[in-house]
Amino acid sequence: MIVFVGAGPGAEDLITVRGQNYLQEADIIIYAGSLVNPKLLDAKKEDCTVYNSARMTLEEVLEVMVRGEREGKRVVRLHTGDPCLYGAIKEQMDALKQEGISYEICPGVSSFCGAAAALEAEYTLPGISQSVVITRMAGRTPVPERESIRGFAAHQTTMVIFLSTGMLADLSKELTAGGYPGDTPAAIVYKATWPEEKVCRCTIDSLEATAEKEGITKTALIVVGRVLDGEYTRSELYNPAFTTEYRKASKEVKSNE
Repeated sequence: MIVFVGAGPGAEDLITVRGQNYLQEADIIIYAGSLVNPKLLDAKKEDCTVYNSARMTLEEVLEVMVRGEREGKRVVRLHTGDPCLYGAIKEQMDALKQEGISYEICPGVSSFCGAAAALEAEYTLPGISQSVVITRMAGRTPVPERESIRGFAAHQTTMVIFLSTGMLADLSKELTAGGYPGDTPAAIVYKATWPEEKVCRCTIDSLEATAEKEGITKTALIVVGRVLDGEYTRSELYNPAFTTEYRKASKEVKSNE
């Protein structure tokens, strides 16, 4: 069995218990060395063989996987965050299927969750935003035109933008062209949950200047939206005047309405 494991956002203790168990049992670990915290490898067995996929091609990664499986070894493919986001796992899974090799996926905590924790933010504040757009600027990997930053910005909802720290001037232009005012709150979260985590609050207009001032060029998420303002409507879920399946509305509150 080959297991794709989400390593979590960075901090070594934010991998899931299941993911940690897989690491401890692995005979072979192939990890995304450019992004995964190497301290996670401290959990491996003494005789475990480790490969850094940052230095490998897809074909080389697959060769290690297939050979390990054929030799009856337990193989862990360790991806940053949760593998479902920008993890390039589909091409790996399809290749394994062609080889008749079974696999499973162990989910992880995504860095966009780590960024929210660092910001002490709730992405879905009542009256402000009830949706989160997770996207990226087009780079070497293109983005479909229908999913442009400009198009998503028209919705004025919370946006979490990956893989775009080196294109902040263009990002600001696209966000404002889509309808966000230039003074819309934004934040650059560098290496969320890592020991060197840095949170830089700014506005859409000052994204590039803020990154330059702080020396941030990569490994950061951009968060945009009024949820960073601090203003919102109280949730009805815990409102004493609101009846739920588990709690009746307070009679006192209802009589005073």
